[in-house]
Amino acid sequence: MCSRWLSRVETHKPPLHRENSIARGRIVTCMSSRLLRLVVLYGGVSAEHDVSRVTAAHVLAAADQAKYDLVPIGIAKDGTWLRNDKASAAIADGTPLPDALEVAGTVVDPLTELRGHADEAITVVLPLLHGPHGEDGTIQGMLELFKLPYVGAGVLSSAVCMDKAMAKIVAAQAGIPQCRWIEFRDGVDDPDTIVSRAVEELGLPVFVKPANLGSSVGITKAHDERELDSAINLALRYDNVVIIEENVTGREIEVAVLGDTAPETSVPGEIEPGSEFYDYEDKYVTGAARLVIPAVLPDDAIAEVRELAARTFTAMRCTGMARVDFFYEADGRGWLLNEVNTIPGFTPGSMYPKLWEATGVPYADLIDQLVTFALEVHRRRVGFSTEH
Repeated sequence: MCSRWLSRVETHKPPLHRENSIARGRIVTCMSSRLLRLVVLYGGVSAEHDVSRVTAAHVLAAADQAKYDLVPIGIAKDGTWLRNDKASAAIADGTPLPDALEVAGTVVDPLTELRGHADEAITVVLPLLHGPHGEDGTIQGMLELFKLPYVGAGVLSSAVCMDKAMAKIVAAQAGIPQCRWIEFRDGVDDPDTIVSRAVEELGLPVFVKPANLGSSVGITKAHDERELDSAINLALRYDNVVIIEENVTGREIEVAVLGDTAPETSVPGEIEPGSEFYDYEDKYVTGAARLVIPAVLPDDAIAEVRELAARTFTAMRCTGMARVDFFYEADGRGWLLNEVNTIPGFTPGSMYPKLWEATGVPYADLIDQLVTFALEVHRRRVGFSTEH
């Protein structure tokens, strides 16, 4: 159905716990005589709608137009799908895109727009939808019903990694170290009991998070019982399940992972927050946080965290991409898993593309590799027997 295209990137040799084939430049993608149709989904019905718009703008600007027919489709907060023909025209004539892609254009039917071009080109979908209804397995399930290849984790992995409580349960079963935590379910658990239990078991301060949201939306650092009660109420605005975690005094280290059954890992990077913790303002407004890439760590610690990141990726059944975040207590418990992000940010300031750049994989080649994995995983998925 397609021929193989192979290119090489400059080899960068960071301290590795194993040989990194991606750093060697094994960037392979599947091309036909026609351009591959790459549908970029952005926006979404989520509190992370605006973050997704920024991510999409930069991915579209970086993708190689010689390989892809780029089709940006925005999803409005009311769920309407809009093909952004204005952005497509700008990409075609070389006009710079805005920093945040507008969700506007021609209203389209998802099934018709995604599957209606089968005779024209191979279509791959790149979901850049952060948060619920995009990162939680819902859009992935729809794409599988449409029998379309898509970039990133599948239905189960997306759902598990999006739900911080479920991800922690899977991590514990896999023997991956993590911080102490408790769960509060609205309508199931008693709020007063949870507050008392959190103080007794975790101490103060604690971090309170909606279980199914990212980009630090709805997160609070609570220093006393009054703040803890308010933090739970804030988190409940976004989800009916809330996670309460102990305060970890350690460094924030992130590792980018790429692959399928044999995942590859990037050099680790460190976040030095510009405020008390790495919150939404720090990430997307002030930009006060400092990213240190590669993180300054002993060689054995680097090898250990990369191995843990790969183990976590596999335990969560991830495919394609993920950013795995850790805390590092150098004089304490060592590495502690924080969370797994299956659709990491792709803005110029985002850790995921920066980590791969430092490992020897430029932004455009990273997109190529993700498309390759999407095609390979889809080929395997549709190849399973449906006969009994």
